[in-house]
Amino acid sequence: MTQFLQQVVAGLGNGGIYALMALALVLIYRSTHIVNFGQGEMAMASTYLCWSLINNDVTYWLAFILTVVIAFGVGLLIERILIRPVENAPELTIVIVTLGLLLFFNSIITWRYSGLTKHFPKPEGIPTDSWNVGGVYIDPHTITIIVVLLAIMGLLFSFFQFTKLGLAMRAAASAPGSSRLVGIRVSWMLALGWGMAAAIGSIAGMLIAPVVVLEPNFMAGILIFSFAGATLGGFDSPVGAVVGGFLVGEITVLGARYIDFIGNELQLVLALVVILVVLVVKPSGLFGRPQLSRV
Repeated sequence: MTQFLQQVVAGLGNGGIYALMALALVLIYRSTHIVNFGQGEMAMASTYLCWSLINNDVTYWLAFILTVVIAFGVGLLIERILIRPVENAPELTIVIVTLGLLLFFNSIITWRYSGLTKHFPKPEGIPTDSWNVGGVYIDPHTITIIVVLLAIMGLLFSFFQFTKLGLAMRAAASAPGSSRLVGIRVSWMLALGWGMAAAIGSIAGMLIAPVVVLEPNFMAGILIFSFAGATLGGFDSPVGAVVGGFLVGEITVLGARYIDFIGNELQLVLALVVILVVLVVKPSGLFGRPQLSRV
């Protein structure tokens, strides 16, 4: 039982990261109906920015905050410069643009920092030694990830429910034509969605980097797990994205531990199986709303 609980704790830590990235994907999809394949590389580039600031004697938390702010601005500019001109183009065109973002950020970071791995520090003030709770070891960093995720969820809920700007963003996402008639600047609401998603993605990158190694491709696998979480929970549901992210974390960790032929090497395949099963059985996900169309 202790070993099982240890695996569950590990799944929660992984699931928290997947949930953060899935939440970023869902924020963009809800506002623009675009799946951003460059989300992981945007988060990776933000993490390198934070690493550079820290290595230039900026304190950890100041570098963290500056990175989130800059990532927000970059996400907003990407929507203004790259996405808005093609927002009415065929879906394949938009997919190619987001894939171009993936290649652009990966190439720029590889050129600037090389492909050598780098050490990214854990948050300052967080204990480094694991806690032994009934024989189960809990990494304080795992708790940090979950607390940050819950805090972001609470802030987003309050923002979208109780602020005029949040209500305007919801209206622009659900009924853009009607929103324009009442004076809402829909295009800017969509840009804010991209900015918020980039900021959340940067947080995910900075929290996962201490667990793995910082290199230009470290977010590629994370993005696939996050896609699985968003697909499982529902691409139009922020709550579903979080629940789906945690479920994918548990499914992959427990599957790797207790299904002999999977192991750590096939965890990514297990995430792809989750995506396939959900698309076949319930395409809208656990919390998503089915897309209805008149025949």
